[in-house]
Amino acid sequence: MTPSQLSVIDEQSLEKEITALGPWFHNLRLRGVQTAPDHFLGDYPEVKFANFRNAIPENLSGKTVLDIGCNAGFYSLEMKRRGAERVLGIDTDDHYLRQARFAAEVENIDIEFRQMAVWDVAALGEKFDLVIFMGVLYHLRHPLLALDLIHEHVAKDWMLFQSMERGSRVVACLEDDYEFGKTDIFDDASYPHLHFIEHRYAHDETNWWIPNRACAEAMLRSAGFEIVERPEDEVYLCRSKPIDIPPDGPHCVYPSLGKAK
Repeated sequence: MTPSQLSVIDEQSLEKEITALGPWFHNLRLRGVQTAPDHFLGDYPEVKFANFRNAIPENLSGKTVLDIGCNAGFYSLEMKRRGAERVLGIDTDDHYLRQARFAAEVENIDIEFRQMAVWDVAALGEKFDLVIFMGVLYHLRHPLLALDLIHEHVAKDWMLFQSMERGSRVVACLEDDYEFGKTDIFDDASYPHLHFIEHRYAHDETNWWIPNRACAEAMLRSAGFEIVERPEDEVYLCRSKPIDIPPDGPHCVYPSLGKAK
């Protein structure tokens, strides 16, 4: 459907188009018509966003935004409504991208959408004032690598991050180091744990890892993101900081041997 056709589309026709593009994971309101009114999470993601929308400036004039894992474009649309100069939404799923492009056309909002994985963000060749990385981490087989790539290649300043978290919500007060023989720390539920679920959760074969709260925060820090605020459960507003990420490989010196292993 062309933009000119969309300008005269009636509610009944719009509902048919929305149904044809279903199922929808984002419940958007397109000219008053909801895309997923019976969502199992309720009015999602609006019901969640309502709790942290004030963490993002109302005026994003002149700012650029990258929405990684944009789905049907709820956050991309919101950032453009706040005046962002440029919004780019990326996702690997062509089904969601068709929905996102349709939604932007119906709302007459200029947003670019590309089929791209987080592993390929270096190919964009630019950094963004705000990166949105929500609801993606636990779908990845290599979650920490994704954070490293975002930090190195696309995060100029701010990142809005969210991950499903399971396990303890207490963040452990860790010592600087532990002796090799101290093993009971790993039995502490508040110690950073990344649960390897290997598809076995919520009937979703794309689920791989779920961190507890301490692990999510530790992963963000280790990738170079300073947690500025946790405005809502599982949501973090972070600032990108310079960091030297140690390479994999020989980096531990065993005193008894005097050499790297």
